[in-house]
Amino acid sequence: DPGADASLCGMAATGASGTNAVRYGTMRPNVLNLRVVLPDGRLLHTAGPQRQPRKRAAGYDLTSLFVGSEGTLGFLTQATLRLHPLPEATAVTIASFPSVGAAVACTVQVLQAAVPVARIEFLDEVMADACSRFSGMELPAAATLLLELHGSRHSLSEQQQQTEEIVRQNSGSGLAWAKGLEEREQLWSMRHNAWYAALALRPGCQGYSTDVCVPISRLPDVVVQTKQDLQASGLTGPMVGHVGDGNFHCILVFNSQDPEEAQRIHAFTQRLGRRALAAGGTCTGEHGVGLGKRALLQEELGQEGLDTLRSIKAALDPHNLMNPGKVL
Repeated sequence: DPGADASLCGMAATGASGTNAVRYGTMRPNVLNLRVVLPDGRLLHTAGPQRQPRKRAAGYDLTSLFVGSEGTLGFLTQATLRLHPLPEATAVTIASFPSVGAAVACTVQVLQAAVPVARIEFLDEVMADACSRFSGMELPAAATLLLELHGSRHSLSEQQQQTEEIVRQNSGSGLAWAKGLEEREQLWSMRHNAWYAALALRPGCQGYSTDVCVPISRLPDVVVQTKQDLQASGLTGPMVGHVGDGNFHCILVFNSQDPEEAQRIHAFTQRLGRRALAAGGTCTGEHGVGLGKRALLQEELGQEGLDTLRSIKAALDPHNLMNPGKVL
């Protein structure tokens, strides 16, 4: 369930995911084979031509090497994907919380209770208010969770009871389960419009999205600290996240003609990345390294890790033709 304008090979190239990743995984475990045009023009099938086993132990895992390579090792031109069956029954709910800490703590407890949720999406109060106004859904301006459950009709009832109890324990309110397709789609359409809703907070300004991913146990602390950092920095940066994976995003809306504000954006994103690293996480869970997080990548992997990446890059692309300057 990716965002707008996503392509399969583009998502594979960036190691991306979507709102269903908490149950069904990111692109990496769901790609079985890739057809890649290498820098010298040769055609590579990473698992062998026409092969699509669910698992394999034959040689290096070339498929995983190219997933997340951000176009630096070759062009991905075809992807063979793992398929998942549609669930018998689906239910979605929205819950509001008195603070971002309470909302994220609820997420952690839902996962620790082994409730087999398919999606847990987080909106801070700024993002919830923006999405409400943009989509016309009249949500409270409060920290919010959108939860979706998949299963049989019998198991779904039990999962709903578990979820409701955990939400109430964390002072959540407003639980109402949407089971009809149209109502569910309306809720997720609101979530998918978060980028446009954030931009509408400051018409004429530019959006810059950054993300990090941390261990679930550290997620509440990191989200609260990031919220405090945003407020102290005076930035417009509504928060939204795939918190079931420990992954969240800040959509920073700023005046690109104001160098001072642009500098504050850069400083914030570096602090956010280092906060995630200090918590045992990664500087990016979805968006990739590109140009902006190269320094953070070195801090994350260390010199030996970076040297290994450079060796792979030099072996496959000795003339530095593929996305030069990106990642490394």
